[in-house]
Amino acid sequence: MEKNDSKSRKLIFDEEGLKLLAKRLKEVRSEKGLTQEELSHRSEITLSQIARIETVKTNPTVSTLFKLARGLQVSPKELFDFEFSASNKKH
Repeated sequence: MEKNDSKSRKLIFDEEGLKLLAKRLKEVRSEKGLTQEELSHRSEITLSQIARIETVKTNPTVSTLFKLARGLQVSPKELFDFEFSASNKKH
């Protein structure tokens, strides 16, 4: 892809969704009794990347979420076990 093409691409950053995901990831990690460091080792994701996800500083890829789910020994849907606020729901 040429540099000019990348300028026309819009990055998607759903802050509410990422905050809910971060909160849920922390909840599941805590329920499992794991530190960020332990999850890093289990999931083969850097400690700094886990910290950035949990503090909503990055938008994780689907592959990253799969690795986290495997490291936590949960299904991916368990990481997405949250509801959006009513104001953002489509009718």
